[in-house]
Formats: sequence, C-alpha cells, structure tokens
Amino acid sequence: MTQDPPNNQELPFLAGTFTMFLCTVFGANAVAIKISLLGFGVFTTVGLRFSLAAIAIFLWAIVTRRSLLIKKGQAQQLLIISMFFTVQLALLYLGLSKTSASRGTLMVNLQPFFVLLLAHYFIPGDQITKKKILGLLMGFSGLVLVFLGKKGVTTDVQIGDLMILVTAFLWACNTIYTKRIINAFLPFQVVLYPMVFSVPFFFLAGYFWDTNMIARVDAEVLLSLLYQSLVTASFGFVAWNGMLQKYGAVSLHSFIFIMPIAGVLLGGLVLGEPITFDLLLALALITSGIVVMNLKTGKYSPLFPTRGV
Repeated sequence: MTQDPPNNQELPFLAGTFTMFLCTVFGANAVAIKISLLGFGVFTTVGLRFSLAAIAIFLWAIVTRRSLLIKKGQAQQLLIISMFFTVQLALLYLGLSKTSASRGTLMVNLQPFFVLLLAHYFIPGDQITKKKILGLLMGFSGLVLVFLGKKGVTTDVQIGDLMILVTAFLWACNTIYTKRIINAFLPFQVVLYPMVFSVPFFFLAGYFWDTNMIARVDAEVLLSLLYQSLVTASFGFVAWNGMLQKYGAVSLHSFIFIMPIAGVLLGGLVLGEPITFDLLLALALITSGIVVMNLKTGKYSPLFPTRGV
C-alpha cells in the first residue's frame, strides 16, 4: 500500500490554541485516574473507561456517517497499534496505582524525548540537532531528579515510576508507528479499534487480578471515570489523531510541555500531593527540555544524517 509522506506543518494560531487545550485536558487525566482507582480495581477501571469511550466513538461515527470499514492490509496495522495500546495502558494504570499523579505525570511526559530519538530514524526529515540534544539532556536530568527524590518515596512508588517510564517509551513507539500509517485511515479508526481490542483483556485481567473489581461507587469516582472516558479517551484521542494527521507529530509535540505542568499542579491542588522542591526542579527541567527541543530557530546542522525507512 502506498502511503502519503508524513506532514510536519507549522500550527496556525487557532490550531495551536486548541492543541494547548488538549494538552491541558490530557495533563489532568492522571488526577482523574487516581480518583477513579479509589472506587474500582486497576484493570476494571481501564476496561470501564475504554468501554464507555468505544461506545461514545461508535455512536458518534454512526451519527456522523463515518465509515467503519477498513481496507485490505489495515487489520494487521491496527493489530500492532492495539497491542501497543493494551500494554501501554495496563502499565500506566498499574503505575499510577503505586505512585503519585504528580510523579506519574512527569514520567509519562518523557514521551516527547523518546519520540525525538525514534523520529530521527523513522520520520523522514526529522533530524537530531545540537539544540535537541540539549533538550534531551535537560529532560533526562529531570528524570534523574525524580528517581533520586527520597521524601515519601517507597520501593512501591519507584516500581510505579518505572512502569510509567516504560509506558512513555511504548507511547512514543506507538506515536511514531501511528504517524507513519495514519494517512491511510480515518483518524477515529486508530482510536476506536484498539479500544475494542483491549477491553476484553482488561476485564479478564480485572476478574483474575483486581482485589476488588468494584470497591465503591460515588459521584466523585463516577465523574472521574466519565472524564477519562468521554473527555480524554473519546473526544481527546480523536481530536489529537485528527491534528496529528493534519499537522504532524513534530508540530504537536512542541506543546506537550503543558501536560506535565497541568498534571503536577492539579496533583497538588486536587489530590493534596506534596509538591517538593525536587519535583518542581524536575518539572522545570522536563518542560524546559521540551521547549528547547521544539524552538524554531531557522536552519540548523544535523548531528547525524537522517535515515529514511
């Protein structure tokens, strides 16, 4: 199948503003997950979230007359995305059940740094430069600070951090692969089908491994679940993939620095999590690194030649 070359366009003002809004929405998601885990088991929460999201997206597709059909050869591509998606989300929720929303947000938002490294080899025209290397060093310095922090950090918290770090890498792999194939799909298809694929596995895992699939159900827990399902997993994912298809991974990921800021601040404000000096310094390094990597400074010389695949 012949695929269109990836887009990497500058975002106009309105598109940039909308991307900032989406990043804030995604940044708040870790807080919503922590609240929902008070009422449901880890795997049950993920299963419920994506069941509701899949139903919402399916109904939206029917009402707006989007085609649910896929072409020959696309099932294999969707299977690859679905496997990434399932493992990625399982690790994210397991990790957040062990660590704080603030720390988890910082870990998962190392994703753009992994995207940078992978894009150099798998997205034609995306070159590693001295500026981007500086951003990488800043970002991973923030990672080191998070791991070296001792106040209130147990072995369980460190395991959670590591799980979410693996999530960030898998998310980056999924982003790069999705970007290479997304022009052959309607954007909602690469959101809906991985959800449909993953839900049975999540509920099966919940049945066997959740201590309590349902511990408590109240307004706070239900609202947090609806936020994850309808705001981020349905509206947010479809909107993000639509923007990704139109403007490209590089342009969108220049706004990802908003996610850790929103997540850390809301973790402190909503959940009362301690925001230590080390955490704030790590946040500053990671967000600054993302900004530095994506500064538009005109022409620059690549450190390494780009390899097209």
